[in-house]
Amino acid sequence: MSTLARLARAEWGPLYAAVRAGLVERGWRAIPMTVAAVCLTALTQYVQNQPWGYQFVQNIGAVRAEDPLWLALLRTPLSLFVPALDLPVWGALAQILLVFGIAEICLGKWRTLVIAYVATLAGTLYARVGIALGPHGFLGLPASDSLVVDTGPSAAVVGLAVFLCRRYRAYVTAGVVVAAMVVEVLLKENLAGREHLAAIAAVLVLCGISELRHRPPGRDRTGSGSGLPPIQS
Repeated sequence: MSTLARLARAEWGPLYAAVRAGLVERGWRAIPMTVAAVCLTALTQYVQNQPWGYQFVQNIGAVRAEDPLWLALLRTPLSLFVPALDLPVWGALAQILLVFGIAEICLGKWRTLVIAYVATLAGTLYARVGIALGPHGFLGLPASDSLVVDTGPSAAVVGLAVFLCRRYRAYVTAGVVVAAMVVEVLLKENLAGREHLAAIAAVLVLCGISELRHRPPGRDRTGSGSGLPPIQS
């Protein structure tokens, strides 16, 4: 086996084995939530591109920092499945099918939805905090960002990717994802990039909580352990 193959096996072997086992055992039945999410995203894309449907989708799924908090919280769950108008819809569909699908197989549908929602909510709440801090404050944002429509699955996708990489010890891949988000912020300096970093921070907190929950009783605090924590659907 070549060095590259050994590195790939070490990095993605456990994750690949989990995904393969799930697909072999259940096929498409392993990802019913993912299939439903892809269909919902395609549907909202179709509706919002109709003259009669754009405002409807905005009313139920578009989040802006200027909105009342209660309204933003009501819209946030559906906002995951409203593709951004300035990006190709196939990108959102591919992200959901790949990352949500892998997460659903490995983590189960409810845990996948919780992590996706936490990541998205972290970005939504960060936008409000950043705007309150102002453009000159640490992690602050300009007031104009309060008008930016915040939709799409990207924050959830990034959060799920980091959680899966942490869970299956794919640390190099996790580092690449985080580095890519940092580069995005440095190059574009946009709201979406900063929200991705907020999503990563929130998911890392979830990773820490998960590690504590699955730590064997009586384990030494300095012990590292070598096995993967059990995963329940």
